[in-house]
Amino acid sequence: MVLAELGGSISRALQQMSNATIIDEKVLNDCLNEITRALLQSDVQFKLVRDMQTNIKKIVNLDDLAAGHNKRKIIQQAIFNELCKMLDPGKPSFTPKKSKPSVVMFVGLQGSGKTTTCTKYAYYHQKKGFKPALVCADTFRAGAFDQLKQNATKAKIPFYGSYMESDPVKIAVEGVERFKKENCDLIIVDTSGRHKQEVALFEEMRQVSEATKPDLVIFVMDSSIGQAAFDQAQAFKQSVAVGAVIVTKMDGHAKGGGALSAVAATKSPVIFIGTGEHMDEFEVFDVKPFVSRLLGMGDLSGFMDKIHEVVPMDQQPELLQKLSEGTFTVRIMYEQFQNILKMGPINQVFSMLPGFSSELMPKGSEKESQAKIKRYMTIMDSMTNEELDSTNPKLMNESRMIRIARGSGRQVREVVEMFEEYKRLAKIWSKMKGLKIPKKGDMSALSRNMNAQHMSKVLPPQMLKQIGGMGGLQNLMKQMGSNKDMMGMFGGGDK
Repeated sequence: MVLAELGGSISRALQQMSNATIIDEKVLNDCLNEITRALLQSDVQFKLVRDMQTNIKKIVNLDDLAAGHNKRKIIQQAIFNELCKMLDPGKPSFTPKKSKPSVVMFVGLQGSGKTTTCTKYAYYHQKKGFKPALVCADTFRAGAFDQLKQNATKAKIPFYGSYMESDPVKIAVEGVERFKKENCDLIIVDTSGRHKQEVALFEEMRQVSEATKPDLVIFVMDSSIGQAAFDQAQAFKQSVAVGAVIVTKMDGHAKGGGALSAVAATKSPVIFIGTGEHMDEFEVFDVKPFVSRLLGMGDLSGFMDKIHEVVPMDQQPELLQKLSEGTFTVRIMYEQFQNILKMGPINQVFSMLPGFSSELMPKGSEKESQAKIKRYMTIMDSMTNEELDSTNPKLMNESRMIRIARGSGRQVREVVEMFEEYKRLAKIWSKMKGLKIPKKGDMSALSRNMNAQHMSKVLPPQMLKQIGGMGGLQNLMKQMGSNKDMMGMFGGGDK
């Protein structure tokens, strides 16, 4: 995936520079050459990469920098700014508003993942409180309506289409009118795609666009074409008023960076990226957090948004109280596993933490981890309330384990394995005992109480090393302490 491969290469280049005793011209050139190589391998246009390298060298003039300057920080900031400039089209896209009907039309070539992306886009907004609906105006591809129907049913989103009507304009108009009457505030129209940029495709798009008068036209594009995305995005922009782009299949190959930079060059904002086939493998594309994650600097605000999504505000103080008491039961473990699964792909969440790289989790191990969590939860479903709420490990004798194994349809060894995991997590949890919960509104109390020493006891040694040891952890804690969202999670800050 683009974040794992390209991000890993860039992070390594910056790490090598940070490890150098003296930052001189050679160290800077080695770092920039490594980043250049990574961007070119990701199919970013040569001119864009060359301009980026030239601009960084102009900004970072090592001879002019006084002895007291932090050269590493200045270089890192220059690289960050130039990458943002490369990926930023410089203009925002239309944002749908709740309770006000918006029509969004999806266009793109066949095979770009347009129909699946329509459902992902609807599902994302449904979770945000919108009332979306899907209209299938793709009458060209056999099975298009069946696919949309299946996806929409799975996501519990209303849909409209026809097996008999062959006029896409008529279907689009009928569907939009119907859902407006039903008070849907986000009506998504899926249009036909073709194998290549045909005149007939563009004419049909224009007709559907004129009839439905969409508030936003989204162009869905397969990232595997790399820098050829520039020509494709331009061709669509000339036919209909493309207001935003969604780049799909970012998980399958190394050309994602080229596609993103090429689209930005057309001044079309990329609003989402597709990172897999599942509904939740769909990320908001925001340039600064994206580049921050590429450089291994994380995206704490995105991470906190995910936490707020899965842990209701009323449960947060209670959870923190249990944390300060060091009380860890099997039920708490079950609830935390539920939260982890709700947060979406583990790899995606990992990349939001400063110092972490998506490369930490090898391909395939993510699915294995999620399957293991689900297996443990099945086992816990067969436990009694007494067993779930007990903090006494001696309660779980052999006969109880045999009963739980039978009830959950798992092997006894799997039940034993689950309890070993519980003991390991309980040990980590107990190290947080004594953490003082700040009073409401005391913004600095949490960062004083939950210091780096406290956290270093909890983190596994390998993870601590990846962050950059105690120094890296202290920097992370500073970021956490200055983040209002982080404070809100712990019951501090303004409500």
